[in-house]
Amino acid sequence: MSDAALAQLRHVFGYDSFRGEQARIVDHVTGGGDALVLMPTGGGKSLCYQLPALLRDGTAIVISPLIALMQDQVEALRQLGVRAAFLNSSQDAAESAATERQLLDGALDLVYVAPERLLTPRFLSLLDRAPIALFAIDEAHCVSQWGHDFRPEYRQLTMLHERWPQVPRIALTATADAPTRREIIERLALEDAQQFISSFDRPNIRYTVVQKHDSRRQLEDFLEGHAGASGIIYCLSRRKVDATAAALAARGITALPYHAGLDAGVRAANQRRFLREDGIVMVATIAFGMGIDKPDVRFVAHMDLPKSLEGYYQETGRAGRDGEPSEAWLAYGLGDAVLLQRMIEQSESGEERKRLERSKLDTLIGYCESTGCRRQTLLGYFGESHPGACGSCDNCMQPPRSWDATVAAQKALSCVYRSGQRFGAAHMIDVLRGADTVKIRQHGHQSLTTYGIGTDLDARQWRSVFRQLVACGLLDVDVEGHGALRLTNDSASVLKGGRTLQLRAEPGATPRRRDSTRRPDASVPTLPADAANRFASLRAWRGETARVQGVPAYVIFHDSTLREIALRKPRHLDDLATVTGVGAGKLERYGSAVMDALADVG
Repeated sequence: MSDAALAQLRHVFGYDSFRGEQARIVDHVTGGGDALVLMPTGGGKSLCYQLPALLRDGTAIVISPLIALMQDQVEALRQLGVRAAFLNSSQDAAESAATERQLLDGALDLVYVAPERLLTPRFLSLLDRAPIALFAIDEAHCVSQWGHDFRPEYRQLTMLHERWPQVPRIALTATADAPTRREIIERLALEDAQQFISSFDRPNIRYTVVQKHDSRRQLEDFLEGHAGASGIIYCLSRRKVDATAAALAARGITALPYHAGLDAGVRAANQRRFLREDGIVMVATIAFGMGIDKPDVRFVAHMDLPKSLEGYYQETGRAGRDGEPSEAWLAYGLGDAVLLQRMIEQSESGEERKRLERSKLDTLIGYCESTGCRRQTLLGYFGESHPGACGSCDNCMQPPRSWDATVAAQKALSCVYRSGQRFGAAHMIDVLRGADTVKIRQHGHQSLTTYGIGTDLDARQWRSVFRQLVACGLLDVDVEGHGALRLTNDSASVLKGGRTLQLRAEPGATPRRRDSTRRPDASVPTLPADAANRFASLRAWRGETARVQGVPAYVIFHDSTLREIALRKPRHLDDLATVTGVGAGKLERYGSAVMDALADVG
């Protein structure tokens, strides 16, 4: 690695060393090479093109899919003293014209632009007249037609290589399984590019999956461990987003809704608050996510099953971008799987697409039902081996028990068969437990030989049995038949006693906490009392400074930088300059104010 790169890293960004593959990537792209970079969220992808942009002649053109993402990144760079700008629809004609003049004059280090604008004849003509340092294609997985964030314009970006073959390209993504990786290479003509694949592991995230039985109460119990923290809660439907946000707000949690059905102004205002204020909980559909750079998201909770393990990885990856302890929590039930299967079958997609989505859903259900290390399963999906026993997932922290469920499975399968394979799990459980319901009397199911033979298990345990029978292929869900359960070819082996079955034993229900005292966020590192006071003073100063400037607080300093300042208590500006994350630009801009904030608390 060149001395110039290290010098810029310290001077501009305030870091003394590179992480992981960063040094090799920066060296390769600075030297003019093409690169495909797969690096987890929070791994430092942006530096891999921002630093070469400063080291090469000309302006780096960064293709970014979302306005909010490019605006936040540009503001963060400007805070560092980097000459950065964006071109998007949020600007008026005069602002755009001024940025274009700067680009032509070589007065910018980086320009962020959406693919739709980049591909216009006018902008391409502008680039023909501008000195270009490199092209950075961010969120490169958007090129995949099978992905969850497909953007058709990304498929036309191969023209960059055709039109400017001498300009290096770097494509970056945090989410790409092997097929998506191959598609990125093919669609962007990166066959000759050097690939840099970092570990997909996010060791600071703890993964937990719970069986859904009272999801609202379960969520509230989970949130008690994250009082005052920023987080994201994903729901499958807009109605559930609104209901969840309202319920949390009624409990004193600052929760805001976000989905495509909201007024665009409300949506934008809620996102702005989430990015710029501390302690905001965003309740959203998957419409919210890509381009969220907020580093101090302490948790991501899923109230419903995501659509794929790839989507789950990307969504949970929005937690803990600052590298500090964070949580990924998922409440999962059979009803989620049935609903998603129905959505797949009722979509207008071709059979090939439906087959792929079914396979991805099956893989996700397998992850939820796994009794092994969650991290091992998750990383294995991306082709990365892990020894297991991570010590930071529910299965490793509290290894699940298994039980001989052969007899229970036989009862369940027999009940499905004798009732005509026309009913869902809830009705089957009522029959097995001998319930007296209108539906049972209507269909005469009180006369079935399986009526009342399952009183040894409660309803929650039976839900677990049926969910696992579906997951292991012993029951099938007829999505056209309103979620009716049907036997499969493998069911006979269990019914006839030729196969024994071990199922996961669900843990007992967590008792509801009775005290009204909200606990502090359990995932935030604790500080000694004097340092905690300094940290609070620094955060208050940062919050007010961000409010005045109209920018997210984290673009001024990350919490991790403020925490280090609070612990080290620098006496002079020269001491402050040695703190990680304090580069020359921020030292000049904020150094005196930081020292004043420290002096206020002694």
